Amino acid sequence: MSSPSKQPPDERFLISAAEAAELLSISPRTLWTLTQSGEISTVRIGRRVMYSPSVLRRWVRERSTGGKNASN
Repeated sequence: MSSPSKQPPDERFLISAAEAAELLSISPRTLWTLTQSGEISTVRIGRRVMYSPSVLRRWVRERSTGGKNASN
């Protein structure tokens, strides 16, 4: 069995802010701005701020536009 840190970020239950920013292809500062504004939810574990890959995928889907399968 592989350790959690060896799994791809989207297969883990929670990922770090750096991994979340990389997954979204945005800067960590932009991620923090979205987090502070309440656009993206987080899970706090002690002092760590963690992100759910499934929440991030849903956030992207909700903002997707254009194409045949767009929800808008």
